[in-house]
Amino acid sequence: MDDTASATATITPDDQQAHNEDPASATNESLNASTNDDAPATQFATTQPALTPVSSWYRPSKAASANRIREPVDYAHPLSRWNQDGVSLPSWVLFGMEQRTRFDLFDDSYLYDFERNHAFLMRSRAYLGIREIIDPLRFGVEFQDSRSFDSIVQDVTTEQNENDFLQAFAELYFKDLLGPGQPLSLQAGRLAIDYVDRRLRTRNGFRNTTNAFDGFRLHLGDMDSRWEMEVFAVQPVEIRPRQLDRPDETRWFYGLVGAWRGWMPVVTLEPYYFILDEDRQGWKARDTELHVLGMRAYGDLFKSGFDYDVSGTYQCGKSRGITEQSVATHVELGYTIDYPWEPRIAAWLNYASGDRNPTDDVAGRFDRLFGTSNGLYGYTDYFTFQNLIQPCLELRLEPDEATQFSAIYRTNWLASSKDAWVRGNRIDPTGQSGRFIGQQIDLLLRHRVTQFFSIEVGYSHFMPGAFVRNTGDSPDSDRFFIQTILRL
Repeated sequence: MDDTASATATITPDDQQAHNEDPASATNESLNASTNDDAPATQFATTQPALTPVSSWYRPSKAASANRIREPVDYAHPLSRWNQDGVSLPSWVLFGMEQRTRFDLFDDSYLYDFERNHAFLMRSRAYLGIREIIDPLRFGVEFQDSRSFDSIVQDVTTEQNENDFLQAFAELYFKDLLGPGQPLSLQAGRLAIDYVDRRLRTRNGFRNTTNAFDGFRLHLGDMDSRWEMEVFAVQPVEIRPRQLDRPDETRWFYGLVGAWRGWMPVVTLEPYYFILDEDRQGWKARDTELHVLGMRAYGDLFKSGFDYDVSGTYQCGKSRGITEQSVATHVELGYTIDYPWEPRIAAWLNYASGDRNPTDDVAGRFDRLFGTSNGLYGYTDYFTFQNLIQPCLELRLEPDEATQFSAIYRTNWLASSKDAWVRGNRIDPTGQSGRFIGQQIDLLLRHRVTQFFSIEVGYSHFMPGAFVRNTGDSPDSDRFFIQTILRL
């Protein structure tokens, strides 16, 4: 059990999810494509704008939305990129700008009480970094402005965050200190970074606002290294739509994360250990100390055309003063056909435990922490990594280097019939309403028009199941969006 839903709690979509993302979050993340410095790939409708270029040791997973973006941002480049005859710009300055505009249409939403909502969402980012010239000292600053227009829902923290700093950090960087290709860096300040497969901590891409954290990190190696290890201690940043954001001083988030790529492309291993420590205010407040231990493995099954991505996570400790024991896993198998358009067929299962007995003193619902949701669990944003059993099938096509298409079929079940469908604002503590939430079809098309400009179109259709019909209104639901991305 937790504050989001219990046997007696009312689940409201206006309540921000416990960790910086409320039910209206939009994080369409699927379909990844390689990039290079000369022609950066455009951003998919995903929390992962584009796949990191293949390096000597790093190989991305083929699983939808499961790859980190390159640090510090994926849209900045050395100024020397713009050199022309007679003009020589410094390579030690990193600079980039990104502007995204989206039209979003939602019919019969289960997130909020409206039959139709349409909105224009605009997000502008700019990054400036200094590197190499005064090494080991480096700096980075990223600005973000997020706005929503013509929407029924106002001042939602997933859509509105005006004129704020997404990143602002100082860094000590020692190249090859641990050996060739093995740097060491220490960063302090505000950071927005992806971790592992982005299910527990992410830098949101499709969502109009982005999770950030204030603190420090010690980073051994990097994405290009044979091995990588990181220790961090940070405070989540509270998003305030029309004021400067500030860290949440009642919460600390600690982590130890590693990666071993010495056996790629057959397997890449990514172990991790997180601690969430919440010291809530007030004499009746119940604190949280949640320990999270997990492992991810992914790779190609030699030259068979098959690929896989598997992860498992165990949580224990205290959640709001109640004993926590929960588990989650993702298991995926894909096959890429050696044929024009490179069709990839994949099947996967998302499982996150629910609270089997809302009246006891053990919380069994998995806590997704600061992870993303949309591309991983459905473009309607109706599902998160909580109380969920979700088998999926995907067909992915690449007609050419600039175009990708994905079609995903999902079925959605409650892991515990007595726990909540959290995003849908439904719960039956008796467990008599069934487990089947419904089916969903997600379609996504992206096309890179030029080196700097891309367009994305997405559509999702949700068909309710027995649980939804037995607990209230149960219309079919549709979401359509089209967005443009300009990067300079």
